[in-house]
Amino acid sequence: MGTADVEAVWRVESARIVAALTRLTGDFGLAEDAAQEAVAEALVSWPRASPANPAGWLMAAARRRAIDAIRRRVALHDRYALLAADLAVDSAVDRDVDLDSIDDDVLALMFVSCHPVLSPQGRVALTLRVVGGLSSEEVARAFLVPVPTVQARITRAKKTIAAAGVPFELPPAGERRERLADVLSVLYLIFTEGSTATSGDRLLRPDVAYEAVRLTRSLAALQPDEAEVHGLLALCELTAARFPARTGPDGAPVLLADQDRRLWDSSAIRRGLAALTRASTRGLGPYGLQAAIAATHASAPSVAETDWDRIVVLYEALGRATPSPVVELNRAVAVAMASAPARALAIVDELIAANRLPGSHLVPTVRGELLARLGRRTEARSELELAARLCANQRERSVLLGKAAALS
Repeated sequence: MGTADVEAVWRVESARIVAALTRLTGDFGLAEDAAQEAVAEALVSWPRASPANPAGWLMAAARRRAIDAIRRRVALHDRYALLAADLAVDSAVDRDVDLDSIDDDVLALMFVSCHPVLSPQGRVALTLRVVGGLSSEEVARAFLVPVPTVQARITRAKKTIAAAGVPFELPPAGERRERLADVLSVLYLIFTEGSTATSGDRLLRPDVAYEAVRLTRSLAALQPDEAEVHGLLALCELTAARFPARTGPDGAPVLLADQDRRLWDSSAIRRGLAALTRASTRGLGPYGLQAAIAATHASAPSVAETDWDRIVVLYEALGRATPSPVVELNRAVAVAMASAPARALAIVDELIAANRLPGSHLVPTVRGELLARLGRRTEARSELELAARLCANQRERSVLLGKAAALS
């Protein structure tokens, strides 16, 4: 097994490993450090001898690392003895470990990471790092900030949690509700990174996205009366349903108009629609509105037969609920598809005049598409070439360059 295999296992299992270690040690920072050291050990060991149970190997290795750290803390000798006894039960490194039995620990980890003692930026960065398994570089791209800034936020957040003595436990129902918006925003960011990678040579990172879906399902089971949890779950399911058709055999992106909708995951669509129905019982919030947009796409036999007028209305409602330049940009796309590209271009130009999304490749991408539809080919090519220069994802960049070349 090589580096890619280690990274794949870590991506799926990191949250559960860190959560289990936090419960065992009572030390959030120590748990993550031990887990990271186990990964480093795996990078050396696995190429020589692949473990039969990679997740169990990482858990056992991380426990050993935690014990080594606690041994150095004389004041915590009693806790070390407890851990040592626990490790003895797992003396075989490749023994099966039922990580699925600790989902409540992962949920507790989410709520600890979103504790009110942390700044909003610290909550999101920390949860993306320790629950989502994203690297500091990936978190930095999600925030559009330098990597050292993210690393400093994560370090401060862990120190703040330790200094405040935040217990590792699921908070009471009322407290969970107060922190729910932060938890949902983190899950949304994790899923978004998986559904369209911000950089690299892959359009999709399904392992990241599906972990967000799994965690959202667990959260929905814990908070069954919270409509927006079901709204986010619906959005994730309906968006993930299109994954099988979004890339070709070589990993190249397939545009919505060219996708074979027979490849869409009908089971995920059914789950998403069911979650959307539950979210609708008390009126749709921002995640529910986005899920309703995704449901409109999912129910349409083609792009041409999509109810674009409904999508425009839904984006208008979303813009009132959570004003955002990205929402406005998406509304512009919907307006153009509803046969008004000139009006859509005016929306985009307003965003540019207000400098709402500086440095984003999305604005010149949409502007280039609109100019092409209006027959302004030279301007369109310039915009698409600019978008390609700004885009960090190699797959998206190749599509943009292809579109620009077609306008020459």
